[in-house]
Amino acid sequence: MTRFQKLAAVTVATTLLLVTIGVIVRATDSGLGCPDWPLCKGQLIPAFGDYEAWLEWIHRDVAVILGILVLGLPILAWRDHRERRSLFWLGVVAVLLVGFQAWLGEETVRLGNSGESVTAHLASAMALLGLLVYILARSFYPAHVGGRGASQRFTLLAAFGAVTTFALLLFGSHVTATPNAALVFPDWPLMGGSLFPAITSVDSAQVLHRYVAVIVGLIVVGIGLIAWQTQRDHPTTVRLALVAAVLLPIEVVVGGLQVLTQLSGWSQTLHVALGASIWSALVGLTVVAYYTARTTPVPTGGLPGQEAGSDSGSGTANRRPVGVSLAPAVVVPHLAVPRASGASASTWRASVKSYIALTKPRIIELLLVTTVPAMVLATRDVPGIQIGSWAWLVVWTMIGGTLAAGSANSINCYLDRDIDLLMTRTRRRPLPAHEVEPERAVVFGIVLGVISFAVMAWFVNLLAAFLTLLAIAFYVVVYTMILKRTTPQNIVIGGAAGALPPVIGWAAVTGSVQLPAILLFALVFYWTPPHFWALSLRIRKDYAAAGVPMLPVVRGVPETTRQIGLYTILLVAISLILWSVAHMGAIYLVSAVVLGAIFLRQAYVLWRQGTSPERSTAQAIRLYKYSITYLSLLMLAVAIDALVVIPLG
Repeated sequence: MTRFQKLAAVTVATTLLLVTIGVIVRATDSGLGCPDWPLCKGQLIPAFGDYEAWLEWIHRDVAVILGILVLGLPILAWRDHRERRSLFWLGVVAVLLVGFQAWLGEETVRLGNSGESVTAHLASAMALLGLLVYILARSFYPAHVGGRGASQRFTLLAAFGAVTTFALLLFGSHVTATPNAALVFPDWPLMGGSLFPAITSVDSAQVLHRYVAVIVGLIVVGIGLIAWQTQRDHPTTVRLALVAAVLLPIEVVVGGLQVLTQLSGWSQTLHVALGASIWSALVGLTVVAYYTARTTPVPTGGLPGQEAGSDSGSGTANRRPVGVSLAPAVVVPHLAVPRASGASASTWRASVKSYIALTKPRIIELLLVTTVPAMVLATRDVPGIQIGSWAWLVVWTMIGGTLAAGSANSINCYLDRDIDLLMTRTRRRPLPAHEVEPERAVVFGIVLGVISFAVMAWFVNLLAAFLTLLAIAFYVVVYTMILKRTTPQNIVIGGAAGALPPVIGWAAVTGSVQLPAILLFALVFYWTPPHFWALSLRIRKDYAAAGVPMLPVVRGVPETTRQIGLYTILLVAISLILWSVAHMGAIYLVSAVVLGAIFLRQAYVLWRQGTSPERSTAQAIRLYKYSITYLSLLMLAVAIDALVVIPLG
């Protein structure tokens, strides 16, 4: 190890120590042992025998030592690795973050260890720890990594595991910040004798923390298993993944022991220390996975912009579509793709335009259409909310939702760049057109996802932020990675990602998920297959050429039109159930009946024309366009009806 790497390793270890001591201070109520700052009860060294003052004083001293170590990072990076400017600038950011953390510590003391200040203090500490781990891991790789490396699929999984673990830490801090929430249930793993207790304002923090812990636990253990199966050639990657996968179940058990031991000091300390260790391992795993893939040589000769076989889907090569003969993929590597007219990768404006195109703005617009009406409807359950506060909540939810959708779409473009090249509709996208490097696209998507979570967690609430993460993950992992190239039911199951925005909007306003929100989810969920299958009828030859088993390709046009009709019936039924459950008025009911009748008529006509490819294609285009109008107008009716309720009878 170089001098810089040794210093970075010591700095990471000191940060973990500081976090652990901070928990001891919190568990023993020693945070106000030194009520003033930077002195302790007016003295440089506290009086002997003052246990609480000494704990807080040691906490502060270790923080000072950490500050000195962090200050040494940019200095040593400049002296020993001047050619690696990234290490220097990351060290500068770490110094600034330490200063911010020190200021937060002062504010925490001034505010008497208020819940919000303690959570902010923990969040910034974990951010600093993550940055220091990144600096340490990055220092083991070359300053400049050129060329195309291997697939970044595992990097995406690791990044998702890291961000969800960070969210879990915040949920845990929220429990301690909520009065009486830590021991609201005396039992574990049950909650008041039930797995699904009634959620109230008193126990919601604890219930959400436990639910999120289960979800994150499955994710982290799954990442460990995947690493064991797919990353055997990269021992460091496997070790980091297994460390996180082994520690997470232990962390859950220790969390349960907190309840059973009535918040004993040792259980609280071990719980947070393990959480910080898991977070560190997953951040390190993400960095190591990324740079390992970048520095792994891959055979040439694959599709342009696609490493050989690394991101291709499995299971599509042996699936023969109805009435279509698939050409082998090896005949298309030299397919020429013209650049968009006027586009120049050498200009800043063209580059910005290309990155915006990665986010698929037109799709984002449709997702946001379902979010705001859900927020309007949910507002009825929050009496007394101020219009100004509600408006800002909508603004930040829209910003966070836009960033999240852009993140998912950018990563989707990275994963699908090989089949995008084969489809007429998508071959002008930035990656197949060589306007953006694949590795930059995946980093861009991850960064957008992290920012979206930060925006939602800071300006909205943790539940909405976590649901936003799940929406990104479902679209990227479940739909794009697993389903899209393996089953004709891809859009049915994968449609859950696009159905989450109204649930996120509801959670943003209420801080919970209730039955009307679930029905709004179901509404968009059942709307997605008729909408997308209508489009796929039009471009089924594109999907066949790319080997994507969309329903029209695998089962044929008649079966697709029949399925569209059946899902449309379910869609209209859900829209009417929503009217009853959400106690809506005449405006929504009339809109749902009229718009639903038109949709059913369009689907019926398409079904009757299913035996004629030409006529069915024309009708599919009409149905596709109407489906957008249907959802937009129905959601508008939801919002108007919530504001102006006209009772029936």
